[in-house]
Amino acid sequence: MATADQNVSATPSSLSWLGEFLKNELSPYRGRTALVARMVIAATLVMVIGMVFRIPYTFQGAIYALIVSRESSQATFQSSASILALTGIGGAYLLASAWFVISIPTLHLLWVIASFFLGFYAISTIKNFAASSIFAITICIGVPLWDRHLSAETNVEDTLWLCLVSAIGVVVTVGVEILFSRIKPGEDLVAGVADRLAAVQSLLVCFAKNCPADRLTQANVVRLAMVGTSMLRRILQRSAYPPNYAEQMGAVIALTGRLVDLAANLRGPTHLSGDDREQIRLLGENVGSVRSALLAEGTPNAFHVAQGNVPRTIPLVAEMDKTVQLMKEVLRGSQSLSVFAPQPSSGDPPPSFFVRDAFTNVAHIQFAVKGCLTAGLCYIIYNGVDWPGISTAVTTCFLTALSTVGSSRQKQVLRISGALVGGFLVSMGSQVFILPHLDSIAGFTILFVVVTAFASWFMTSSPRLSYFGVQIAVAFCLIHLNSFAIEPSLSIARDRVVGILLGLIMMWLVFDQLWGASAVSDMKRAFLSAVRLLAQFAREPISRDYNVAAERSYSLREAINNNFDGVRASADGVLFEFGPSRQQDLAWRSRLRQWQPQLRLLFIAEITLWKYRARLPGFELPHTLGAAQRAFDDELARTLEAIADRIEGRPSQVGLFEESLARLERAVSTYEASEPQPGTADRFQAFLSLHRRIESLTSSLQKAIGNAV
Repeated sequence: MATADQNVSATPSSLSWLGEFLKNELSPYRGRTALVARMVIAATLVMVIGMVFRIPYTFQGAIYALIVSRESSQATFQSSASILALTGIGGAYLLASAWFVISIPTLHLLWVIASFFLGFYAISTIKNFAASSIFAITICIGVPLWDRHLSAETNVEDTLWLCLVSAIGVVVTVGVEILFSRIKPGEDLVAGVADRLAAVQSLLVCFAKNCPADRLTQANVVRLAMVGTSMLRRILQRSAYPPNYAEQMGAVIALTGRLVDLAANLRGPTHLSGDDREQIRLLGENVGSVRSALLAEGTPNAFHVAQGNVPRTIPLVAEMDKTVQLMKEVLRGSQSLSVFAPQPSSGDPPPSFFVRDAFTNVAHIQFAVKGCLTAGLCYIIYNGVDWPGISTAVTTCFLTALSTVGSSRQKQVLRISGALVGGFLVSMGSQVFILPHLDSIAGFTILFVVVTAFASWFMTSSPRLSYFGVQIAVAFCLIHLNSFAIEPSLSIARDRVVGILLGLIMMWLVFDQLWGASAVSDMKRAFLSAVRLLAQFAREPISRDYNVAAERSYSLREAINNNFDGVRASADGVLFEFGPSRQQDLAWRSRLRQWQPQLRLLFIAEITLWKYRARLPGFELPHTLGAAQRAFDDELARTLEAIADRIEGRPSQVGLFEESLARLERAVSTYEASEPQPGTADRFQAFLSLHRRIESLTSSLQKAIGNAV
């Protein structure tokens, strides 16, 4: 698939590309200014409260006020109780467990390592991003407190201060969110998708009128293609939406990204026939219909299905038309089937505190072990050389683990450059040239606002650049908010910057070198995992106990969604990796991004199919049809496994998937002829329509992969 980022890859080392990349990442978008304002106001209020009342560890509250999720105000409100609860749990854990190990050095070291493991495990398994981050930060800052040769009373007081400043950060952040939600209510997720669809529609309108697109319209589409959909995916991942809505919107976001990529590569021909303009006009109306449906929280109006050939003078229009039709299927595909499930037993389960595979997926253990090893090495190094000033290395490890950026090279560049800019240029530069001229907290507040706004603007970029801003904010806060006066000595700033760099080096060594892999390898692995889990989901439910079957179903669905997110996140990182295999990696990136929207749509169709297999109220089937459906499901699972084998380069057997659909259709016809019942015709037509859609998607995907691999 031709995408705008292929133009990026053509000149990877040119300064012009870097300038264009920064321009696209740092350009304003809907809600960005308000988001930055909320971040700056919250962090500044925490800083002022901490400095005025001389609250220790104010830097933690300020950092937390910046990194907590704000994309969805509703999610922030819902998570505030969990954040406060986990802050209390973290403090209670430190006070209760430290009492048993404080006097035994060997046991104390084991307690430190176990605490680091617990913090990283919480980051990986707790659904609430803000709650997991504040719990992990409480652990990573609180544990080293008990290494000091001070009285137990002092250590207890400092631990309680640590919990208090975390609570202050929570209360201030939630208060700012409440204020801004009253001023400007809205849904950033839907607005982001709608903005992209509006840009594509405007471009198509220009082509339909047979006039060249104006420079502003074209530049807007190219900018959106460069920025991508990673920010929208992060909003969706961190928001407490029901599983069905999250899965549907995940597919819409993926398809929107593909549509924008295609539109960014459109080039208007010198002349279009009347039929060509009509086809493009209908495509633009279809895009507008999808946008209107999203804004109205409904389903699209009747789509204009174009008859005849698509414009040959603009080849990408055919791909765009297919993408829009897939979006229609996502938004409307389950509507006719949902009316057959009126019982609440078929609805979404209550939201869970942990991810559903928290205690079954070994990946969480692996992440915690890697994080524990990284923080543990930093802990041993700064204690071994007796240099407590670089203890910020441990905090850096935990804050770095909160990042969701993709490839190892991308993370490495953002971490090191952010630390250098935030630590040396901003923090030490202001300490030398600005702070000596300030004599009040008012002057420092102005400096803090400027630096925080600068860092926050980077933080609100896509994950390809956002961590650069995080690192600037972390370095500045760790250096200047650790005392209640202007620090005259550069040695303190030097030690903290060295600690940050040590933490980054350890993260690079463990995460990127010992256990690292290329971004395209991660992308392929996530895609293959999604395909194989879909094959497994096609055979569900295994248990006849509905509660067990439903829990397993949602666990699989969550794992599949995570793999879809992993594919898109790794795709962002492929562009930052270079070497002799770069062109091949870019080709794989293009293929996987092209195949994933169809796989997402297949996943959504399978969710409805599961209801028939589970025999939910309104989805019961006669025994003869149930047997035919199980045969269809088995053939679907075998086909998906063959697709995964083909991608891996293994020999795969091509089954006769079409025959299983024909057998199912004959079984339905036979049953309707032998036992005609009023009102069942529409129901069976919806049932068959679902299976035809699944067969069409699977066969198309199998053919596309077979031709490419």
